[in-house]
Amino acid sequence: MLLALTVFGTGETGSAAEPVSPAGEASSETPSQEVELPEIVIPLHYRHNIDTADAASAGTATAELIEDRPLLRPGEVLELVPGLIVTQHSGAGKANQYFLRGFNLDHGTDFSTTVEGVPVNLPTNAHGQGYMDLNFLIPELVTHADYFKGPYYAEKGDFSSAGAEDIFYASELPSNILLGTVGSYNYERALAATSPKVGDGTLLAAFEVMHQDGPWTVPENYLKLNGVLRYTHPLWRGNLSFFGMGYSASWNATNQVPQRAVTSGEIEYFGTLSPTDGGSSQRYVLSLGWEGEAAGGRLRANIYGAQYGLDLFSNFTYYLMDPVNGDQMEQEEKRFYC
Repeated sequence: MLLALTVFGTGETGSAAEPVSPAGEASSETPSQEVELPEIVIPLHYRHNIDTADAASAGTATAELIEDRPLLRPGEVLELVPGLIVTQHSGAGKANQYFLRGFNLDHGTDFSTTVEGVPVNLPTNAHGQGYMDLNFLIPELVTHADYFKGPYYAEKGDFSSAGAEDIFYASELPSNILLGTVGSYNYERALAATSPKVGDGTLLAAFEVMHQDGPWTVPENYLKLNGVLRYTHPLWRGNLSFFGMGYSASWNATNQVPQRAVTSGEIEYFGTLSPTDGGSSQRYVLSLGWEGEAAGGRLRANIYGAQYGLDLFSNFTYYLMDPVNGDQMEQEEKRFYC
């Protein structure tokens, strides 16, 4: 939404008052001409759906807001929801930790999220109910995100007791993207995206690769490969969209450590007592959707299939339960859902 603001002034110098003589009387000079100043356009970062939302806590975050705010990790797109906090532990490839309105949402148990209509939360996940891993997200492709806070939206399902967000990718880019970023701790990221016309439709293609080590004594060695293909074609009063994405990541994780181990010098401040913690994860999605005008309103429908895998190694108690072999555990799952 764009808000156009036009400012008017009076007087040739923009003053609203007529010139006054030294004696305090109004000047007899010719009355000033009205001057129209240039139009000022102010872009809005949120659309609050006035007269259409069921509650004041629902709205839409725009792509301009995503572009203007620095993001440390992809999951921080959810911080566009006012009051929602995103953190990270156990490695960059693990699902984020989320907090909203006094709720510790764990890894997404009480906050439902979809990307292009495909649910991200996973029931009965190996690591936790409602596990919501958004590391596959490419922020530069997001056009808008509809958010809903509070337990007012039954249609959002099991995991929406604190809120929900629906994230949407672009079908066409305003310009091609070729982005490279290099930072401290061996941070490297490259993104290429384009959206040429193919036949009567538009093909969106994007590929991302990222690596980082972090400040840890055991390098995180986080490696992410991520790709998106989308073909959008006009059909009837809307657009038919074929969407596919693939994501794969692996990482080492430095988890919590005892304060006494750091104080005694047994390990460094960024050290670990369990150097083989870490994991790998994959997500592959195919979906077919249509969005357009129907029955006097706007209809969005889609069908999808997704394959997901997680292999996570954690050690929360070190040698408490098994003083000989240690307490490291593996949580693994592979699933297909539709």
